[in-house]
Amino acid sequence: MNSSLYSLSPLDGRYKEQTKELRRYFSEFALMQSRARVEVAYLIALAEEEDVQGLSPFSLEEQRELCRVYEEFSEADAERIKEIEKTIRHDGKAVELFLCEKYEGLPCMKDKLSFIHFGLTSEDVTNCAYGILINQSLREIVIPTLENFLCLQNKAQQWKEVKLLSLTHGQPATPTTVGKEMLVYVERLERQLRQLQQFRMQGKFGGAVGNFAAHRIAYPPLPSPPLPAPRSLGVVGREGSREGVDWPEFGRKFVESLGLIPLRYTTQINPHDDLAELSHMLQRINTILIDFSRDMWMYISRGVFCQKLVEGEVGSSTMPHKVNPIDFENAEGNLGLSNALFQHFAEKLPVSRMQRDLSDSTVQRSIGSAFGYHALAMTSLTKGLGRIAVDEEVCRRELQKHPEVWAEAVQTLLRRRCVPQAYDMIKKATRGRTVTHEIMEEIMQETGVHEDDVQRVREAMGSG
Repeated sequence: MNSSLYSLSPLDGRYKEQTKELRRYFSEFALMQSRARVEVAYLIALAEEEDVQGLSPFSLEEQRELCRVYEEFSEADAERIKEIEKTIRHDGKAVELFLCEKYEGLPCMKDKLSFIHFGLTSEDVTNCAYGILINQSLREIVIPTLENFLCLQNKAQQWKEVKLLSLTHGQPATPTTVGKEMLVYVERLERQLRQLQQFRMQGKFGGAVGNFAAHRIAYPPLPSPPLPAPRSLGVVGREGSREGVDWPEFGRKFVESLGLIPLRYTTQINPHDDLAELSHMLQRINTILIDFSRDMWMYISRGVFCQKLVEGEVGSSTMPHKVNPIDFENAEGNLGLSNALFQHFAEKLPVSRMQRDLSDSTVQRSIGSAFGYHALAMTSLTKGLGRIAVDEEVCRRELQKHPEVWAEAVQTLLRRRCVPQAYDMIKKATRGRTVTHEIMEEIMQETGVHEDDVQRVREAMGSG
């Protein structure tokens, strides 16, 4: 049986091949593995604190042994966590109990299993686990894909001399070039890409309500030592004063070690402003790409771009001649789906009742879908760009059909020569009538446009 035929989401069904790389970051397997990584990293960092009695530092070999649990995390391990979860009905706690099982026989963990997840709430682990995965997905998938898409700049250079009839309000307007119109999108995307490249997820790490309460109770500040006896040189002061573990500082260093930006003040949860910021960034990128997709659809419809034929491909079930712009249509649809999800994340996730509610948890599980629809759209856009070529003859004919667009250049030349009422003069001569090349030539002659300027207008308008 082909299981993909029964998938609820097309991302795991029809489009599973196009989105399979994202499973490394947004599957439940990936989240379990990342949670295990955070738990193990915390255990090792905790052992390095000299004032944490009962837990001595692990040797490098022991650390490697501990890290193998998440580095060699398997499908069987994930299934075991699911089994534990069925009993306790808590996915985060299930990872902790799984680690206890895995480490139970290790000599270096003898009498130390209680330090796994010591003083933590599940959100300490989960938000950091998501942060690690999202940072990796941006660095390894999303940003490189956008950078590759900006090969559009190379195409823009190829087409920089191809004159194109503009349409403003859907009506013929001053000519532009195909290359310049593509560079509009390049510049817009580059600006958003720079912001995305600088973005990093935040990390909350502070116990049940964000104040390290359990940690402070277990390891309170140490009393200051007594004043030393006066020295012969008359110098008096405190020596070697120890205050115990500075838990906020410990948390800051630990979160930074995971590649995340530490949050100083939180409730039980990361407030998710980072995910809201990221959602808004990706929404803007998606919206620019929707605009691009629609323009490309229109250019193909006008014949400005032709599409390369693919042997065996069918454009319509009944019209044999059809070559449809399906790549740009698919991209537009999937970008819209991605944006709908990102919009919900930005509105929903930063809002939590009092110190926490659980409504963010189920929403976060759909983060991968938003990235999936974005990735699917990028695949379509890249494919679509690879299939198009400019039809310069169509561009030339289109310009030739609309000599009325010379009007802006003509009235501007007249203004330069201080001709009074130049705009109104050309408006009266061109507006609301069919304008031919002959008429435009007569207008320029009658209004006194210099012959050198006339030739320049002809060249600029693609008729020189």
